[in-house]
Amino acid sequence: MKSAVPTLEIKNTCSHKEYLHLAIPLVISGISTPLLGAVDTAVVGRLPDPASIGGVAIGAVIFNTMYWLLGFLRVSTSGFTSQAEGLKDQKEVLLSFFRPMTMAVLFGVLFLLFQVPILQISLYLIGGNEAVSDIAASYFSIRIWGAPFVLLSYVMIGWLIGMGKVRLALATQIFMNVLNILLDFIFVLGLGMGVVGVAFATLISEVTAVLFGAIVIFQGVRTDLKDLRLRMLVELEPLRRMFKVNRDLFLRTVCLLAMTIIFTSKGASMGEVILAANAILLQIHYIIAYLFGGFANASSILVGRSIGSKNRLLYKRTFYLSAQWGLASAILLSLVILSWGQEAVALFTTIKEVQAAANDQLIWMVIFPILGFWGLQLEGIFSGATQAGQIRDSILLALLLFLPVIWLTTPVLGNTGIWLSFILFSSARSFFLSLYIPKLERNGFGNRVKDLLSHQNIQSPN
Repeated sequence: MKSAVPTLEIKNTCSHKEYLHLAIPLVISGISTPLLGAVDTAVVGRLPDPASIGGVAIGAVIFNTMYWLLGFLRVSTSGFTSQAEGLKDQKEVLLSFFRPMTMAVLFGVLFLLFQVPILQISLYLIGGNEAVSDIAASYFSIRIWGAPFVLLSYVMIGWLIGMGKVRLALATQIFMNVLNILLDFIFVLGLGMGVVGVAFATLISEVTAVLFGAIVIFQGVRTDLKDLRLRMLVELEPLRRMFKVNRDLFLRTVCLLAMTIIFTSKGASMGEVILAANAILLQIHYIIAYLFGGFANASSILVGRSIGSKNRLLYKRTFYLSAQWGLASAILLSLVILSWGQEAVALFTTIKEVQAAANDQLIWMVIFPILGFWGLQLEGIFSGATQAGQIRDSILLALLLFLPVIWLTTPVLGNTGIWLSFILFSSARSFFLSLYIPKLERNGFGNRVKDLLSHQNIQSPN
């Protein structure tokens, strides 16, 4: 079978130009996601009540928790797809899409069925006063209906990225986020719908984006679908590999979200102003992290292809390019925040006391890119190799460092202690994951690839 849409060509190595040709659309695609949250926060920040910012922030944390727990749907789909493409097995390429798609639908329906206990438990764990909780509940009760569509979009984006169809992935995400931003302004600033308008804008854009993505994907592969059979979806060995990787990525995300919830809860206990200020800084952090995610996704594609085709030269070259462009981006971002950080904060809210509280902690956003970029880059590399166990272990170790630091420093340093703990967590994930690099190459080019080739009945090109 041959895909109707051309994909990234595998080469022995990769130049800076080729790497950027792959990475830049992924950077744009990645930045569009936190920019959406940033626009939500900025639009709500034009309302006079800081509780609105806090309510949307808590609602966003709940959805981030739900969806990040299942973020493996995108990450593992990308990794398995890129390796199947490296093996030139077009049947497995399609199965790498349909297997996680059924899982996405199942979890989306479960979220809808259990929406009431999810909301109640989340509000209890995060805290916040009654006004903030009421706004968060209103926001949640609308956005929850988009859960199946969000998870399906994860699979779609992951598959397109794994195939190297980065422009199609970009088009799908840009379509969703631009629609959301336009609806934000119409519903909130135009029609005065407040937080409810923000929630409806997001819901409508999520549903519409999946319909758009489905049209894009199925037009490209419909001629290949006739060769698939239902029994292929339930073959035990591919399912076992998928569930193992997804399990490890799930546990990684549990650790990451435990940190985020504790971080947000500590800020909420200090009042509406600190909660709102931290929400703004987190949005800036997400923009930075997702920018690195674009380079990480590019590295993930190349590493997956290199392992699938047993190309050590491309594998080593990907490490070099990932480190070089990640560091260059980190330095540039730190300088941008240092120079224009306060202006960026002012874009999010007109409330002076919230601006002041955010500016007090802005230095941490200058530090974060330098100390955190390598861990984010390595996660992309390890994901492309579908070596999720090391990602899981490194995040767990970083969390075990974060917990005592935040409990000890917050009573003494206040909000500064919260951000100090956050930066230590980001630094630790970079350090601990670096320790697994030698094991990554051994696993990636060892018996595991031979087993995969044997299972697919494909002869090694080498």
